[in-house]
Amino acid sequence: MKEYQFELEMKVRDYECDLQCIVNNANYQHYMEHARHEFLEKAGANFGALHNRGIDAVVARVEIDYKVSLISGDRFTVKLNIAREGVKLVFFEDIYRLPDLKLCARGRVESVCLDHGRLTRGELFDEIFADWLKK
Repeated sequence: MKEYQFELEMKVRDYECDLQCIVNNANYQHYMEHARHEFLEKAGANFGALHNRGIDAVVARVEIDYKVSLISGDRFTVKLNIAREGVKLVFFEDIYRLPDLKLCARGRVESVCLDHGRLTRGELFDEIFADWLKK
C-alpha cells in the first residue's frame, strides 16, 4: 500500500445504505469531505473559522471510482494525500475497508480558494498545509 499523509477511521451507519443494502454512492463523497475537514483541523485550521474570515475552500471537481461496496457496520479508513496544481489544491483520497484493507473507492477532489468571493491562488492554504505540500 502506498504512503498517505493523513487517515481517518470511520464506521458505516445504517441510514447511509440504500435499498440494495450497500452504502449509497453519494456517501463516499461525504466520507471524503469529512476526512478533508479533519485533515484541515490537524493542520491547525478550522473550516468554519476560515469562512468567518471570508476564506472558503470550495470543491471545483470530484472524480470517484467505486471498487467494492461497503455495507452497514463496516469499519473503514479514508486515506489522503494533498498536492498543489496551479490554483487548485488536489486531494487524492482512497477508502479502504477494515480490517482486510480492500480498496472500496478512489477519489480525486480539486479545490480552489475564494477570498471574500474572489478566486485566489490560496496562499493561506500553502501556509496551512506547508508540512504536507513539501513532501
